[in-house]
Amino acid sequence: MTFLLLTAGLLLLTLGADVLVRGSVRLSARFGIAPLIVGLTVVAFGTSAPELAVSIQSILLGRDAISLGNALGSNIFNVLATLGIASIIAPLSVSQQLVRLDVPLSIGVSGLVLLFSLDRRLHQTDGFVLLAGIIAYTVFMFIKGRKQGNGDDSLDDYEREYGAIANSGFIQWAQDLALVGVGIFMLVSGSKLLVDNAVDLARSWGMSELVIGLTIISVGTSLPELATSVVASFKGERDIAVGNVIGSNLFNLLGVLGVAASLTPAGLPVPPDALTFDIPVAIAVAVACLPIFFSGYTIDRWEGALFLGYYVAYMSYLIFKSTGHEMLPLFTTAMWGFALPLTGITLSILAWRGWRDRQKRQRERSAQDHLA
Repeated sequence: MTFLLLTAGLLLLTLGADVLVRGSVRLSARFGIAPLIVGLTVVAFGTSAPELAVSIQSILLGRDAISLGNALGSNIFNVLATLGIASIIAPLSVSQQLVRLDVPLSIGVSGLVLLFSLDRRLHQTDGFVLLAGIIAYTVFMFIKGRKQGNGDDSLDDYEREYGAIANSGFIQWAQDLALVGVGIFMLVSGSKLLVDNAVDLARSWGMSELVIGLTIISVGTSLPELATSVVASFKGERDIAVGNVIGSNLFNLLGVLGVAASLTPAGLPVPPDALTFDIPVAIAVAVACLPIFFSGYTIDRWEGALFLGYYVAYMSYLIFKSTGHEMLPLFTTAMWGFALPLTGITLSILAWRGWRDRQKRQRERSAQDHLA
């Protein structure tokens, strides 16, 4: 029965996020917001609504570790699993804006969360700072999106992804607002089912609430991001596929953790394992995006496979450690002694090649301008 109720919660979360995103995106389309900006804001935040709903529910039930693990685990899943699977389906083109602004911002925010957590607690003031950050980011992106909006071309992109946009009459506005309301209701209902039954599983398996948040709950709440990016990859909407992940990660750190810390008067406790391992892993995952995104502004299939392989390794480590498995020492030695150094060398080579190619293109453009 616990598994059935947990599955029902995941289903409600996934369907609720889809309904919420459709209503929100169609409302945004009526304002002529550019598709990339919607991927970074409306779609990303909508698909992150399950994380927010679960985190709020966890705080209200006194399950603080689930809230933290959910946000961190979702970020790790989004980059390693979601981008990995989507780029294996089809190599993903990466917008220069992501490389120049959003990925560095994601790295900076991840570092800020680590800094706030050094005293083993995210205080209310820390939460307010994070919330101020997501508000500022959203306002900035919408202002930029309004300037980049291109009328009919923008509407065409929306219609391919979400269906034809009817005239902006009262009925159409009411229908879209109703979708948003139904989506929120499904998210709230699903989050309660998921948290209640995940806690029961944690107790029965002897796993900590942090690990449950990092594994079962983070994967479940990240299903909307995975579905959105995979479908966008199949349809060739690469801006939405990649922008959704990066925007969602920013929302998880600034919005989800910000709300969770703000709702706890004594602050959100940060377990030692999260401070020494999971938060650094989230930072490393964000940093790993730069050289891969930087190399020709694409994520190739082999890079996606590398991401996916590391997610499997991360999950294996969590399971081995939480269950005290005898394979843990050998697995840890193999990762630190071979896999991670090899990946570091590979990413360094990619970054160097990307920098060299960009310098070459700049020299060629300067030569052409000089001849002209």
